[in-house]
Amino acid sequence: MNSKVVFAFVVVLVIGLAFAAWRPAEAGTMTSSSDYKVLEPIRHGSLTVFPVVAAKSYNTGEFLTLDEGLRSGEVLVTESGGLRPLMRRRMHPVPVDGAQVNRLVLVNNSKRPLILLAGEIVTGGKQDRVIGKDRIVPAESDPIDLSVFCVEPGRWVATSGKFGSIGALAMVSPKVRAKAMVDKDQAKVWSEVRNSQAAMGGLVPAPAAREVAETSSYARVMQNSEVQKKVDSVAEPIRRDYESLIKQLRDRNAVGVVVAMNGQIIWADIFASTNLLEKYWPKLIRSYAAEAVVTRAEGAEVSRKAAQDFLADMEGKRETVESEPGIYRHTQITGDEFKVFELTSLLPKTGFDVHIAKMVE
Repeated sequence: MNSKVVFAFVVVLVIGLAFAAWRPAEAGTMTSSSDYKVLEPIRHGSLTVFPVVAAKSYNTGEFLTLDEGLRSGEVLVTESGGLRPLMRRRMHPVPVDGAQVNRLVLVNNSKRPLILLAGEIVTGGKQDRVIGKDRIVPAESDPIDLSVFCVEPGRWVATSGKFGSIGALAMVSPKVRAKAMVDKDQAKVWSEVRNSQAAMGGLVPAPAAREVAETSSYARVMQNSEVQKKVDSVAEPIRRDYESLIKQLRDRNAVGVVVAMNGQIIWADIFASTNLLEKYWPKLIRSYAAEAVVTRAEGAEVSRKAAQDFLADMEGKRETVESEPGIYRHTQITGDEFKVFELTSLLPKTGFDVHIAKMVE
């Protein structure tokens, strides 16, 4: 073979191998379950939470939470039909008829993308509602239809034109959350709300129990002072201990928890950063505690290894993917007696999982 041809072939081969080995830097990559480590648990009564740290963390500073947006007024939530469909940003909303139980309209006037988590409560309108699935709403959005479930079955009279938040109380318990996320069935959500209210009513003194029985609002039940005392008796010790731990573990990327009740693992919530975890932690711990206070503790304990194994098993038999190109991807994974929900940001300079929820069925 001609020496020049051989030389040319070698040069092409070397260049080809170099390109094969090289990969462009990506804005973000999905974290695998092996990147998470479960730490020693924090226990109180029937509730146990295992702190989770991650091998990597992502910059989530640009994201806005629903509570932040509602407080600032940059996020507007109203009944379906409460805004003209083609209303643009900063125009005055024009009320029209058309309210529906399972639909709300949301406008994000902020310059930051908005995160919505399944289970978050918005209060007001004709009925209080709970967000049905995780999603991301782009900055300065036009009005979007929001899939929701009612958590106040006894009212269909407007208390206000807009919806607000009740802050740290604005997340339903895991059982109610699961009915919205998995079953996607309004009747089952209402049934679980009533079960939760009845259980809470049985824990508080007679005057408070009457108040609980007389309201159909999940949010108002959770705002009852006697109910709050019960929930805080479980939530506050764990909240304080974990917030202290988060400060110690900031350089180790504390990003979430595995949750167990009465000796059984039931849930996990994992975020892309410690910053996001800190924002959601006060409402998450109260949602776990709201279920724990009506769960009798029998002394059973879950091991750290069991929690690690639960978090490591994210592979399923079936995946369902919904996507808004360039904004987010929502993946539901069905496995053996569990479901995983992954919210992945597709916005520029992201490409990572913003939130992962795993539940036992």
